[in-house]
Amino acid sequence: MINLIGDNTVTLRAALRTAIAKVNDMHRDTCALDLEAVPASTVVMVRERGDLLDYLVLSDSVLVLDLGKKGIQVITDKRVEEVASEEMRAALQGPTGTPEHTARVSALVTVQRRLRNQPGGYWVAATNPAAADETITGTVNIAQVQQAALLTDGASRLVDSFGVLSWAQLLDLLHTEGPAALIARTREAEFTDPVGERWPRFKRSDDATAAYVCVG
Repeated sequence: MINLIGDNTVTLRAALRTAIAKVNDMHRDTCALDLEAVPASTVVMVRERGDLLDYLVLSDSVLVLDLGKKGIQVITDKRVEEVASEEMRAALQGPTGTPEHTARVSALVTVQRRLRNQPGGYWVAATNPAAADETITGTVNIAQVQQAALLTDGASRLVDSFGVLSWAQLLDLLHTEGPAALIARTREAEFTDPVGERWPRFKRSDDATAAYVCVG
């Protein structure tokens, strides 16, 4: 992927499409690529291209762009939250960690898998290269960009799920203390509400990854 996006003549969508196809080829002889439960990932990336910054987002990872006087722009793909709404509401009923809650989450996952990478469903990077065509993409003038954060949904939840921070405060935390501090703050908040009473969620903690870029 790094080699692909390093070529400015290749669009980010084309790079992702090629990367998925190449991973398929690596595993075609040893893995059942047509199963519903194949590994899958959300995607968020940025690329500097001369005076421009290209971006791509697929599924519920989050890109936060500080555009200075134009404010903060947040890009994410929430289609996964728009499918299986009845099962999702049930899965958000606590307390987390109970057998009943685990069963409701499992029922949600079962329905979501049937809708994954399907028209009218939602899209992730799994085995279908066509997912690349469903990404949210865009380009901004790099001179406008002050800073950027690339976040999995487990690293964005202090803002978009818990409401503990604003996006500006999250960027300030990343700038002053770095990604490890953001994740530590997230874990601290989660531990104050272990069963999801204050902040209903599918599990107490989620995978959290954050990358921060300061421009200029």
